[in-house]
Amino acid sequence: MTTEILRRARELAPVLRERAGEIEANRTLPADVVELLRGTGVFGMCFGPEWGGPGLTSMEQTEVVEALAYGDASAAWCAVIGANTGIYANFLDQTVAKDVFPRLDLVVAGLLQPSGKAERVPGGFRLSGRWSFGSGIKHADWVTSGAFLYQDGEPWAAPGSKHRHDSRQFLVRREQVEVIDNWNPTGLSGSGSCDYTMTDVFVPEEHTYTFATPQGRPSPLTQPDSFTRAMCGVPLGVARAVLDHVHEVATTRYDRMAGQSWSESYRVQTEVARLEAEFNATREGVYGAMRRQWEVLEAGGTPDDLTPTERAACPLSWLHAFRSSRAIVARSYDLLQTWSVYRTAPMDRWLRDTAVMAQHLVAQDRILQSAGAYLVGGAPEFGISLGLV
Repeated sequence: MTTEILRRARELAPVLRERAGEIEANRTLPADVVELLRGTGVFGMCFGPEWGGPGLTSMEQTEVVEALAYGDASAAWCAVIGANTGIYANFLDQTVAKDVFPRLDLVVAGLLQPSGKAERVPGGFRLSGRWSFGSGIKHADWVTSGAFLYQDGEPWAAPGSKHRHDSRQFLVRREQVEVIDNWNPTGLSGSGSCDYTMTDVFVPEEHTYTFATPQGRPSPLTQPDSFTRAMCGVPLGVARAVLDHVHEVATTRYDRMAGQSWSESYRVQTEVARLEAEFNATREGVYGAMRRQWEVLEAGGTPDDLTPTERAACPLSWLHAFRSSRAIVARSYDLLQTWSVYRTAPMDRWLRDTAVMAQHLVAQDRILQSAGAYLVGGAPEFGISLGLV
């Protein structure tokens, strides 16, 4: 099943490349593209064997996402968001989870950061608020949203909580959500990352969860950082597509002013080699850190069994994948010069897509600060979602 999902993703990539302009113009994935993704098995790739799922490792998941991003970044972005359904299921009561997800190809979308307000009521919560960046929400089956907890209008925390104000994730059906059609970005346009709102929606207690308390079978995918690991497959897949495009151009273009083919140009040769070296190092940094993490966790260890350097390596390699891929695309854009500037040229979309995806939280300086603070014994600003504290 593992190799089959990857094979299907690679076969779909050329189709996604052909549909990329349409996907971008649509500002969300066309319905038939969603079904093409569903047909690869990508949305169920995080469900383990106890669910009858393939239980792909984080490394295998990232490979699948890379393959899809080689075709279109927005489709791959939505794929990795939808694939996290199998990870979220690990944090729900398992009886409830199997009722909520009767099939392994259902899609969960939403914003995990606590942006809403959840008032405690008998049997659950009343949820209200507005959330941003709901990638894939228009084709989602369920929506998960972070919100702070209140009781009688006052901030609430559980007895013994280390926080003054607790938050949770809330799972609601897509039809209970109002989507705000405001997604019109520079790049990654086809991801449909719209804002959405809810007003006084009742959420039963059993449809709430936190990443601190996994309920499913212990595995490397029951760690709080598991839903962010494969995201870096998107920039890596785009960067690989760009480099292959550069190679193709360099082997066919002739520079009349210089009187030589591009393949004989010192400028082209050295820059192509530099870009390849940076890509190879970046990609191996991601997979090397991830393999070590998986090895320890699969053997029954915990993140504490990793050395501080090993533990910080994963979030740092993810950040570097986003930033390095953006730099590779920008330098390739410069290398191809005026052939890059047309909207009809693939370089234009790749440049804009990587610029936008690099604005995601996992690629920000606060990740560097948190990892650096962890390594030197300081106070991480954002350590929890990195799995560092």
